[in-house]
Amino acid sequence: MAEASRVTANRTLRIGDVAAVTSATPRMVRYYEKQGLITAERSSAGQRLFDPSVIDQVRSIRWLLSAGLPTEAIRELLDCIHDTNRIEPCAAPLLMNHLHAYDGRIAELTSTRDALQMLIDASSG
Repeated sequence: MAEASRVTANRTLRIGDVAAVTSATPRMVRYYEKQGLITAERSSAGQRLFDPSVIDQVRSIRWLLSAGLPTEAIRELLDCIHDTNRIEPCAAPLLMNHLHAYDGRIAELTSTRDALQMLIDASSG
């Protein structure tokens, strides 16, 4: 917790601070920035400096990634997230589209699995 209080005491955070507090790696934080999911300013030495609000953003990004959403969808959803792990109703249409896409992929995989099982059954009979 000393790390978290040290981070919140500063006006801006370095990439290592963001990574440590969010359990992300610095590489992940750079990737999120490159994808336009978070923003950083640069110090005179070229170091990334993040606003403390980026901590909740990174946590939300990781939560959405764990749900299988691509970064393009997450970029669209960020305006619908105001608290970590709570999504506003404006996210529902996009989330439903992704859910339907996953349902379609599951149906295709189930069909492929059934066909393979039939081949296995036919070969052992």
